Amino acid sequence: MNRRQKDILIDCTIVIVVTAVAIVSMINFKDWVNRSEAIRAMQHLAQVVLQYRDEHGSVPPQSYIDTIKDNLEGHVRLGNLIYRAQWLDLESTPDEILAYSEKKYRSFIGKGFVVLRLDGTVEWLDKKKFQIILNQQQNLLEIQMLQK
Repeated sequence: MNRRQKDILIDCTIVIVVTAVAIVSMINFKDWVNRSEAIRAMQHLAQVVLQYRDEHGSVPPQSYIDTIKDNLEGHVRLGNLIYRAQWLDLESTPDEILAYSEKKYRSFIGKGFVVLRLDGTVEWLDKKKFQIILNQQQNLLEIQMLQK
């Protein structure tokens, strides 16, 4: 190989590596933005739930959430929202999970859940931590209903 061919090969290799890094970065950035949008939509839901609770003294029923869910900012990013109000009672603690939505990303973010707690806090939990917390909070009847 002469010097010109080596230079062309090195340049092509550099372009391929830079392109691959850019593609991986864009995929991760896209997933990060989608997760941020899902968290923002859940925060908007938290505001609605807390306002309803201030006015009525309890969390809203599933039917109320179903009617307002499509009007939430970024609701598309929430996906399949699971609302657990029917399983909570007066003895529920503020850190009980009120609503959650599973998110599956192929990037470094991975699989996890956007979680709304009864006190209105919203957070991202990885799948293992979420499963442990939810299993501690669920009763047998709820587990049976979800399996159907």
